[in-house]
Amino acid sequence: MLLEEAGIASTFVFYGSARIPAPDKADALVDAAKTDTQRAIANRLKANSKYYDEARKLARLASATPKSADGKKHFVVCSGGGPSIMEAANRGAHDLGADTIGLNIVLPHEQAPNDYVTPDLSFQFHYFALRKMHFLMRARAVAVFPGGFGTFDEMFELLTLMQTGKTTVMPVLLFGKEFWNRVVNFDALVEEGVISPTDLDLIHFVETAEEAWAIVQLFYAAPR
Repeated sequence: MLLEEAGIASTFVFYGSARIPAPDKADALVDAAKTDTQRAIANRLKANSKYYDEARKLARLASATPKSADGKKHFVVCSGGGPSIMEAANRGAHDLGADTIGLNIVLPHEQAPNDYVTPDLSFQFHYFALRKMHFLMRARAVAVFPGGFGTFDEMFELLTLMQTGKTTVMPVLLFGKEFWNRVVNFDALVEEGVISPTDLDLIHFVETAEEAWAIVQLFYAAPR
């Protein structure tokens, strides 16, 4: 009801890790490492910190979308409302003074919404299932940045829904081809026969915000 009152017709959803630091905080993470293992992990997080900036830039591009003829807002940035990649997404929309949604969830290490979520569009969830439903109800595009179990859960559920025709196909933009091919062997899934080769057409590997936004624009410009 609150989204409808705000005139929000569609969203651009951002998924990604709550642990990847902003670039200006990455060196501090490396300096704080006490063992070789911790240092190696910190350096990997530092390498992925570039995606904080890409998420912020993509959110700006999406938030610059003009209202439709009926006054509705489209591609409104929606994140999990927490830190890191989620913060970057909300921050990018905030840079333009645009509405931005945070679907926060009660977790031991991620309870408070970030400072960039529009206050009237900050929601607190207890159940993951309901939260995931609301992520996708108005989604027209989804950006997936490097992340862990939560990011995998949200991404693969969306891919399954599209694969099985339970939701409309939309652009799914995976940032960081090196990361994704390292942690998921998509080609092996095809080789094992557990997904079809055409299922890989549901995902687009990208590196930059501009590349991602171009794919979204092309997708919706094409006749359907």
